[in-house]
Amino acid sequence: MNSDSDLQIAGDILEVQHLLQPARPHPATVAEFVGLARTIAADRARWAPLVRYDTTTRWYHRLQEGPGYEVWLLSWVPGQGSGRHDHGLSSGVLTVLDGELTEHTERGTRTLDTGAQRVFAPGYVHEVVNDSLEPAVSLHVYHPGLTDMPMHTAQCAPSALDVVPA
Repeated sequence: MNSDSDLQIAGDILEVQHLLQPARPHPATVAEFVGLARTIAADRARWAPLVRYDTTTRWYHRLQEGPGYEVWLLSWVPGQGSGRHDHGLSSGVLTVLDGELTEHTERGTRTLDTGAQRVFAPGYVHEVVNDSLEPAVSLHVYHPGLTDMPMHTAQCAPSALDVVPA
């Protein structure tokens, strides 16, 4: 029993079938998209053999799609970046699978180590860069699927007062 709560369940909750929700075939909430990204991240055998590193352009591969969402795998060699952009009408989950990435926004700079996740809403403007000396791999889940990625010309200048830790 959890002493921090006065909620108690008597009997076997699995016997109360009408209270159980059926598992969804596809994610539909932010939490479920985060969970999908974590599940894929944990299954290295699924994504690691697909990764390619390209020094001339950022490499990407659509890993999965479902009704209203897409999952992309991206690689980043040292020095590669996305440019300052948003994701149009899509919200998303960015998960660093391997290495380290730096995210620049108008609010500051954040280092994203392996396992770090960022959830963002439509219209969120950022730039992602591999500032490290080693390659990196990231996973991106977009809902709805990514149809627009407007680029922004002004540079994201970090503020010394608003640097956010990973």
